[in-house]
Amino acid sequence: MIRPTATMTPLVSVSRRQILVGALAGTGAMSLLLSAATGAPARAATPVNDTLPTGDVHDFDFFVGTWNIVNRRLKKRWIGSDDWDVFPATFRSENRLGGVVNIDEGVFPTKGWSGVTLRTFVLEKRQWFIYWINSRSGELNPPMVGGFSGDRGEFHGDDTDDGRPIKARFLYTRQGNDALRWEQAFSVDGKQWETNWIMDHTRAKG
Repeated sequence: MIRPTATMTPLVSVSRRQILVGALAGTGAMSLLLSAATGAPARAATPVNDTLPTGDVHDFDFFVGTWNIVNRRLKKRWIGSDDWDVFPATFRSENRLGGVVNIDEGVFPTKGWSGVTLRTFVLEKRQWFIYWINSRSGELNPPMVGGFSGDRGEFHGDDTDDGRPIKARFLYTRQGNDALRWEQAFSVDGKQWETNWIMDHTRAKG
């Protein structure tokens, strides 16, 4: 979903590009995806680890709609800091292809950037692949892979942070129909994790 500080060459195959372009047809995010999809040579996607959580095609149905978000992001990572930057955002989410694709577009008004999250459900693996594109680079980030068990979703992926290879983790916690917490954590060894971004979502009324 959100990894604007982590950078890496996009990992996306030609066929997956075509699927994602089709899913975005008719939305304002189309130009962002085309930029990301044509900006680098195609490479094979990261193989799915069978130990990662699986899920259901309806996992993100609850997320459809508009959300007001309070972000808390660490100002400095990897130093044991508890100094958080707090800022707002608004996300709007919708399903495509009968729920196989979920897409949201987020706006961060005080930061001057926005982003698109693409979630594609691989039916054979029963796992979600979550991709992020931010307006500052237009690149398609490597996927986070996983699914939900009850109200808890867990997703993992490999990435880099300031040039250093890291492991990333997303945790989604549904809190009823109108609230959600999303957390991002990084780890060097996959054992000790530092949560560096928390987003508390509240469904917009009306």
